[in-house]
Amino acid sequence: MIKSVVTTLCSLVLACATANTLAQTATTSAAKPQPEARAGVLKSVRGDVRLLAPDGSMRTGKSGDVVAPIDRIVTGPDSGASVVLRDGTKLVVGPSSRLDLKEFHFDSTTQDGGMLLSLLQGSARMVTGLIGKTHPDAVRVETPTAVIGIRGTDFIVQADPQP
Repeated sequence: MIKSVVTTLCSLVLACATANTLAQTATTSAAKPQPEARAGVLKSVRGDVRLLAPDGSMRTGKSGDVVAPIDRIVTGPDSGASVVLRDGTKLVVGPSSRLDLKEFHFDSTTQDGGMLLSLLQGSARMVTGLIGKTHPDAVRVETPTAVIGIRGTDFIVQADPQP
């Protein structure tokens, strides 16, 4: 009888400890946003700026909004946006532009990462952050007519709309 009570109590203690650990893990995961879910933030917005997600949903961009690792930034005439990525890269997207952030990953511990941007239309200025400074070959910018490999840290690129 005592043996079965002890066995039952041990099982309950083990079940409670497991449930508590699972609850703490879920709470920690929910409270702490995963850095992979964001590539950076919109620091400033002027005029009509929209963010287009891969699923086709579009939202109006405003200062402080999160930019996902795969997002399209669309600016209207007389509009622009400034984005700061997690590695410190700064992007300024000019008026009437479409810029795809096709890929972004960055590990702040090892400072490894990579990014692929595609300027479909308009203009953009880029000041590279840690990825471009430590691994320049891991940063690429595409335009409708060329792929740019990064060898400097500050440049401007322009792409005319396709006829």
